[in-house]
Amino acid sequence: MLARDAALLTDSVREAGALALSLFRTELKNWTKGASSPVSEADIRTNDLLESRLRTATPDYGWLSEESVDDDKRLGKRLTWIVDPIDGTRGYLAGREDWCVSVALVEDATPVLAAVFVPVSDEFFFAVRGQGATLNGVSVGAATGAELDFSRVAGPKPLVERLNASSGDTVLHPRIGSLALRLCRVAHGGLEAAFAGGQSRDWDLAAANLIVQEANGNMTALSGDPILYNRREVTHGVLVAAGRDRHARIVEHFRNHPLP
Repeated sequence: MLARDAALLTDSVREAGALALSLFRTELKNWTKGASSPVSEADIRTNDLLESRLRTATPDYGWLSEESVDDDKRLGKRLTWIVDPIDGTRGYLAGREDWCVSVALVEDATPVLAAVFVPVSDEFFFAVRGQGATLNGVSVGAATGAELDFSRVAGPKPLVERLNASSGDTVLHPRIGSLALRLCRVAHGGLEAAFAGGQSRDWDLAAANLIVQEANGNMTALSGDPILYNRREVTHGVLVAAGRDRHARIVEHFRNHPLP
């Protein structure tokens, strides 16, 4: 069953990425939902494609997407798709290239399948629980060691500065607009660590979480507690992803120096 779903996920996410790319840098209707979250017709069309492909093939699975009305029926499902049709919509609308399609299959609060596709650069991250993580079919692994090169750390600067014992200015890796992509950069060693500020949601995180874990990294709350998905509350606090030794060092630091 998991092999079937893995093939379905791969095909669906690639197709969704191709659709989003075909609409990239074109004139698109867009609007703001909530306080400040941008959404465009590209988000909706990509979401509709994914929903059609995935839900038609797996009608018994739950569904949680940034661009779909939430349905509490997902809470009673053992398996649920968690979807961000375009993660990094603000950058997408600005013509930047740091956006992706991010989809995970979650079983009992834990991701078991994950795909993050960056169409502009044709980077396809994929993971199956217990089987490792790949980038375009090649196995990847998080950077080893426990030291911190801040030029290879991404996240909110005030948060990361709390790790810097020196009094010098902390120069971080340039901002990556898509949170899922930021976290996946840890999985192949491009970044040593990545942080998510508060208010990230299941759809920003679930796929990248499995990809990092399967790349011999770790991704948790800043406390070290695991991240649970497909709960009634889908918003999370501050999170960190890094190789295992580096992650342990960061978590220990914040245990000794908690955020206010």
